[in-house]
Amino acid sequence: MSSSSTWLWISSQRRTDMNEEQRPNPDILLHRLQQEEADQESHDQGHLKIYLGYAAGVGKTYGMLEEARNLKNQEVDVVIGLIETHGRAETEALVKNLEMIPRRAVVYGGLNLDDLDLDAVLARKPTVVLVDELAHTNLPGSRHEKRFQDVKELLDAGISVLTTLNIQHIESAVDVVYQITGVRQQETVPDHILELAGEIEVVDVSPEALQQRLAEGKVYVPDKAKQAMQRFFRRGNLLALRELALRYAARHVDKDMRRYMQRKTIAGPWRAGARIMACVRPDGSAEGLVRIAHGMAADLDAPWYVVYIESPRTSQASDPGRDALTRSFNLAEELGGKVVILPATRIADTVLDFAHDKNVTLIIVGLSHRSRWHEFRQSSVATDIARKAGSIHVLVVGDTDKTAGPVRSHEARTARRRWASTIWPVALVGCAAAICALLHRYIGPSDVPLVMLLPVVFSSVLWGLAPGLISSATAIVAFDLFFVPPYFSFSIGDLKQYAPTFLIFIIVGVVTSLLEDTILRQETRGRQRERFVSTVYEFSHDLMAGRSLEENLNQATRDIAEAFNCDVAILIPDSHGVLAPRASIGNLQTLDDNAIGVAMWTLNQGLPAGHGTETLSHIDWSFYPLIAHERAIGVLSIQLHGESPSTPLEQRQLLDAFANILALFVARNVSP
Repeated sequence: MSSSSTWLWISSQRRTDMNEEQRPNPDILLHRLQQEEADQESHDQGHLKIYLGYAAGVGKTYGMLEEARNLKNQEVDVVIGLIETHGRAETEALVKNLEMIPRRAVVYGGLNLDDLDLDAVLARKPTVVLVDELAHTNLPGSRHEKRFQDVKELLDAGISVLTTLNIQHIESAVDVVYQITGVRQQETVPDHILELAGEIEVVDVSPEALQQRLAEGKVYVPDKAKQAMQRFFRRGNLLALRELALRYAARHVDKDMRRYMQRKTIAGPWRAGARIMACVRPDGSAEGLVRIAHGMAADLDAPWYVVYIESPRTSQASDPGRDALTRSFNLAEELGGKVVILPATRIADTVLDFAHDKNVTLIIVGLSHRSRWHEFRQSSVATDIARKAGSIHVLVVGDTDKTAGPVRSHEARTARRRWASTIWPVALVGCAAAICALLHRYIGPSDVPLVMLLPVVFSSVLWGLAPGLISSATAIVAFDLFFVPPYFSFSIGDLKQYAPTFLIFIIVGVVTSLLEDTILRQETRGRQRERFVSTVYEFSHDLMAGRSLEENLNQATRDIAEAFNCDVAILIPDSHGVLAPRASIGNLQTLDDNAIGVAMWTLNQGLPAGHGTETLSHIDWSFYPLIAHERAIGVLSIQLHGESPSTPLEQRQLLDAFANILALFVARNVSP
């Protein structure tokens, strides 16, 4: 691997005996000592508290001033270094009773301006100082270009600082905010400055309340407020920025929690936030595990790691395996994961040590490729990890390196089942015959047929009618050959004596198979009914969800398309009575004028038409009327892709249910 690689290498100590497993990890102890030294140094610095908001006007400055008044009531030496009240009466009222450091006067471009007087604050040396708008750019001629640099100097001088910041001014959030709002912020604060904060308090109000404040002129002047409502302060923007601010604060709290756990040597994990780790090996499954980990991390908005244990066994991997491992590393980095390589001999212990150190909550491992004999002799890594994981969840993933298509694999499974249902009945009869032969001294002649009936019953129950008949025929042959005189001959000395036994073999096989087949059919029908009810419930739930009309109709088309593997169009007549798609999914090129004509017939007659019906069946599309209040108010149109997974009757019943629910929704919500 090249030196330019960003892969992280972490060495681990080899444990030599069981007692060493109870000793603290040396790396953790070293990190703890370093943290304690850093904490000791931080005692000489001031404390930074940031009031974080998702937009102007949420009340950051107001909250900071209330905190200052509480500190003053507790006889803490607190002063105002710089506050921007923006003319808000309630904010100015809180400023009156607090000491304020005079601002530094600056003449710039012929204008008299003022800014934070850093030297005056340092000379005054209060316990706490208020410095508003952390992302502000200082006036030319100032000691520092940015206000956060002034704050850093105050902290180094042992002065605690209360300050304010909006989420859009954080350096790492600039691109995301730009995608949300279309506005790229020029004044930003590096993330390492925020790492200095001992506390981040989110000042939160609902977007509706903020828009109301904006409309009342409490944020901007009326003309500017109206313009802001149409651009930056749109409800969708505010919702996204609010979520971004809350998530950033949550990550900060999570880091504080992990630092606390490391300082107190708490093993964890504490499930305050998800962390995912995928354990890969040098084979074709590595990339699949990376994708699974990334997908779960994206769903949970969680950090994730890709861990590879370099052991003596894995170091002897083939070149293709090494190539697959390298590809998985590159993929993980592209998707935002962190690749970690740990040299060790005890794979499961090393994986779990790393998981506890990083407070991982879910470990993803691949299924072992070893044979069952190897699994019996020595448990797999996945089994060891799952057994020792404790409170950490472990997800064992099947083989992600399958290249055969689904049709081919289905045919292979069908062939294997066919051979198994033929060979196993014969083998079971052979085992029963061998048992009778070995125990002939201990069992009577009348007991042999009972033993020989067991494989017939098992085969009938496990594999059905045909294997049951095969087992019956094989049992008759084996019984005649080995246990009916003359032995080792197919001739029967006394046919009347053994004919009932042979007949019982056949009857037991047939009856047991038919009973089992009846039970299976009942189970299948039960599953079909359950699937039907579940599908109808999910469809009605999705359709009645509290979204917009268009979103609900589009969700309905997606549900129908998924249920029947088809193209879908919901046709609603306009004010002139002309049918037009109100929502659709799939290819509508074949929904031409002829098809629309058939749909109009369905609308006028209130009867199904098109493919699969008795009317105009030459059309590729099937049309079903949406009937409400005894009249058709729309048409549900579908075009199947090949065979539907449902039987024709079940398909029609499900379509009728969908059409009825959809008709009620359209009648209630859609105006033609």
